[in-house]
Amino acid sequence: METEWGASSFGSRAFLDASGIDPRECLHNVRYTKKLREIFLRKIRYWECRPMPNDPAAVVSPSDSRILLGSLRNTSMLFLKDKFFDSVELVGKDKRTWLRAFQDGDFAIFRLTMDKYHYNHAPVAGKVIDFYRILGSYHSCHPQAVLSLVTPYSKNLRVVTILDTDVPGGTGAGKVAMVEIAALMIGDIRQCYSDKGYENPQPVGSGLFLKKGRPKSVFYPGSSTVVLLFQRGRVRFADDLYANMHAPGVKSLYSEGFGKSLVETDVKVRSLIGTAYRNIEQKGDFFQ
Repeated sequence: METEWGASSFGSRAFLDASGIDPRECLHNVRYTKKLREIFLRKIRYWECRPMPNDPAAVVSPSDSRILLGSLRNTSMLFLKDKFFDSVELVGKDKRTWLRAFQDGDFAIFRLTMDKYHYNHAPVAGKVIDFYRILGSYHSCHPQAVLSLVTPYSKNLRVVTILDTDVPGGTGAGKVAMVEIAALMIGDIRQCYSDKGYENPQPVGSGLFLKKGRPKSVFYPGSSTVVLLFQRGRVRFADDLYANMHAPGVKSLYSEGFGKSLVETDVKVRSLIGTAYRNIEQKGDFFQ
């Protein structure tokens, strides 16, 4: 029998098996579901199966994804969703305060494929000081390196959350922008921050304090991307992640688009990606 999204229970099980998803991680049994949607939107026991570093200065991955690191000092545009975005398009052309804040800053790109856990978690602890949407069309997120510069009006829906982490209880990484980018098949990005587990979800908005590692939002089914923007010199990325990007002999889907060899690393949500320079006077510059 055909079910939601044209999938049979057998088709759902086949997708589950082919994707390498471990049903034991899930809060609810998805092994015999007849709905692919339930697999895509699954909740996991992240407090058990996605451990988080204890260091208050740790910056963690917002998602189960593939990561690339870089600096806006070395590239003016980021290749996302089959097209190039610059920082103006990521944070909004009218957001001059944030454009100045992240000028020459560093970034991390997290690419989620359809089999990934689709909840995004807070990568840092801090207070939301701005939250807004940038409307756009929906496009496939497969990173085929096609150099296509289209107008900002045709680019993907973005949800932007600006966090101040230099507050009591914060990570100490300065201002951090979390840009969630929708893709083909995704009708929305639902904000559903939970302080504990997935309990009592609430919308994200200015004034809300996000605890690091807690669920913040969920991508509706499909592939998607998260970009983190950091102020210059406020975060030191993990050395192994940076080294992996330049591993020899590995073909990267991003290499042609950026014009240089780049290799993604698989990371788990809440895993370490970097460390904040909590003392602003001791801040460094990871990308010299």
